[in-house]
Amino acid sequence: MKILLVEDEHKTGEYLKQGLGEAGFMVDLVNNGLDGLHYALEHSYALLILDVMLPQLDGWQILNELRQRGIDTPVLFLTARDQVEDRVKGLELGADDYLVKPFSFAELLARVRTLLRRGRSAPDAHRLQLANLEMDLLRRRVVRDGKRIHLTSKEFALLELLLRRQGEVLPRSLIASQVWDMNFDSDTNVIDVAMRRLRNKIDEGFEPKLIHTVRGMGYVLEQQDELAC
Repeated sequence: MKILLVEDEHKTGEYLKQGLGEAGFMVDLVNNGLDGLHYALEHSYALLILDVMLPQLDGWQILNELRQRGIDTPVLFLTARDQVEDRVKGLELGADDYLVKPFSFAELLARVRTLLRRGRSAPDAHRLQLANLEMDLLRRRVVRDGKRIHLTSKEFALLELLLRRQGEVLPRSLIASQVWDMNFDSDTNVIDVAMRRLRNKIDEGFEPKLIHTVRGMGYVLEQQDELAC
């Protein structure tokens, strides 16, 4: 699942991004309200974590704009302000939860998981599927044709990206930025090695084959009888 974190304190933002990443989430981190609003409007997220006091636009302004546009993505506010009226204001604007600084990462993670469970109204919204391949995002389980497949956290994130954008050829640069949070270096084969390992787990011994290489372009996850590779 992908989370947008808008936090202007550099150390706090990096710490939370690292922790959420280790917990299996993909995280986009931005440090001002204007970029936060742009990301929230342009991308699809399972959850938004917003600091209240931000440069350019504050968290309340971001939330108000999103709700006016009909975007109902769950929102968790982070703030150093512990005034009741501040919390009431956030909730009235449509926030789903409020966490006052300082807080423990364990508490944040528990709140995140609770909001993700609560925010998915459709019973199968936390599942991604193609053919006989199923991914349960909340339980972090992958099953192919009834058989459990064990993945590392990076392999899980890589497969989630492929499933979310199934049928779309993904260049190595996009995979590197989304899963490894790095710029693609043409001199490294980390993407190809990771894809080969994932393909061995997902496709070896199963039909139909789902992960395909598109030479000179990247990789695609789709069910197709034949694909020029």
